[in-house]
Amino acid sequence: MSFINYATREINCKIIYFGPGLSGKTTNIQYIYEQTQPEQRGKLVTLSTENERTLFFDFLPLSIGDVRGFKTRFHLYSIPGQTFYDVSRQFIIKGVDGIVFVADSQPERIEANIESWDSLEKSLDKQGYDIGKVPLVLQYNKRDVPGAISVRELEATFNPTHRPSFEAIANRGVGVMETLQSITQWVIRDLKGGEET
Repeated sequence: MSFINYATREINCKIIYFGPGLSGKTTNIQYIYEQTQPEQRGKLVTLSTENERTLFFDFLPLSIGDVRGFKTRFHLYSIPGQTFYDVSRQFIIKGVDGIVFVADSQPERIEANIESWDSLEKSLDKQGYDIGKVPLVLQYNKRDVPGAISVRELEATFNPTHRPSFEAIANRGVGVMETLQSITQWVIRDLKGGEET
């Protein structure tokens, strides 16, 4: 749920990057941060755990324009993928406006992807969200690995409703900004009541 700051005339939107551990969520956030002009972004905050990092930063894109006279500021979060971080996940998911599900294309990670998707569904349900109604795009990361799971199989498993999906190699920036653009446009469209951006 977006937060409106009347003093700064900004609508603050939360986008989370969700997926199994080491799927590329952090890599996505770091790349976006590096590609965002310093005057348009906040500080990159890193919370390190034993097995994974949670990243957060906010940015104010100049190209999106206003929504009813307000600028839109996006807050991007990566969420720990391991199941034992459920409390952290629930806290971050609360008030979400959009989700990027980052699936790992390595064949040995298919079960981790499925577990993570199920966890996302349960986490959203706990917060009163319907996964079918939340703006959600998919990113199939690590497309450069030998024997990568086919996009057809990933689509059949995670995207039967044909949401926007993107192939990516996040450590090279491939597909990262396209994924971000898709989810931010969807969130903005929802804010505008369904109007095209």
